[in-house]
Amino acid sequence: MPLRLPCVLMRAGTSRGPFFLSGHLPADPARRDAMLLAALGSPHPLQIDGIGGGNSLTSKVAMIGPSASVDTDVDYLFAQVSVERGLVDTGPNCGNMLAGVGPFAIEAGLVPPQGEETVVRILNRNTGARVEAVVQTPGGQVTYEGEARIPGVPGSAAPIALRFRDVSGSQTGRLFPTGARTETIGDIPVTLIDGAMPMLLLEAARLGTDASLPPEAIEADPALLARIEALRLEAGRRMGLGDVSGSVIPKPALLGPGRDAAGLVARYLTPHAVHRAMAVTGGITLAVAAHTPGTVAAALARPDGDGLRIAHPAGLLEIGLGFADGAVAWASVLRTARRIFEGHLLLPEPVTTAAPPLAAPPLAAE
Repeated sequence: MPLRLPCVLMRAGTSRGPFFLSGHLPADPARRDAMLLAALGSPHPLQIDGIGGGNSLTSKVAMIGPSASVDTDVDYLFAQVSVERGLVDTGPNCGNMLAGVGPFAIEAGLVPPQGEETVVRILNRNTGARVEAVVQTPGGQVTYEGEARIPGVPGSAAPIALRFRDVSGSQTGRLFPTGARTETIGDIPVTLIDGAMPMLLLEAARLGTDASLPPEAIEADPALLARIEALRLEAGRRMGLGDVSGSVIPKPALLGPGRDAAGLVARYLTPHAVHRAMAVTGGITLAVAAHTPGTVAAALARPDGDGLRIAHPAGLLEIGLGFADGAVAWASVLRTARRIFEGHLLLPEPVTTAAPPLAAPPLAAE
């Protein structure tokens, strides 16, 4: 018989994927990853035999459980599931998927509603970062209805405010792992920065391209993509991340000078395709870099007070920053989410026999 795995599918920010209670998945990473690949339908370009959407933005997983830490309510583990390769990467964080963690945790009974708004304190197990999500809970119930709009998502929804408390050294423990704010790889000036996400920052013009191009135009240039990947591999080595050929970090970003209402123009790679909007963690890292003299981003950006408006393919992402002792102490961003379906995901027999039996409690307990 197939395995019946309790699951909630959510659109979170500009991403989408299944949300699971961590207790419903095997503790063994290899067995867990085999189940996630089967759930999404990877490896296959269309993910035809699973619930993935055939794109890196819709091939993501969130795993949530109660936190053992006294200053957080829930633990959140993010997984990026490769579409065409049998790989599951739990190295990075995903700020968009984070937008769904708070509502999911409340509706799963992990966090009691606190009034008209409920603050959910989240520990990201991928990076150790702490995030606060402010969820709308009028009458003690999560609502997804509202007037907030974010670029890359049609219509409007209830606002979810995310405040990131740890925006420096997510993987390496240092904002600038090499100690330099700008250095060169070959003849290209780069910034290697580890903010909320390890990133490789590049001025697009230095590579003979334009940061305002549509994603499809950048992806249609194989020579450009190959050059970016070569720079990324060397960046990973210099940042102490080792051989990153099988990892999605560091993430490259092509940057251009601010224009119109935007303080910076950016195209964020995931890393082998161009994001159709902008990753939250990537946007936070760009904002930190833009406010740090000596970086590639700072030379191009026009910061807006203590924040930054970033132009991406779907519109503008606005990041707010808080400072303490001259350094960035936190970053904030507005997101929305929607619960799309809830039920049981049926996994095929080979996965069932490879994984231990799992209970399938009622959805109300999920």
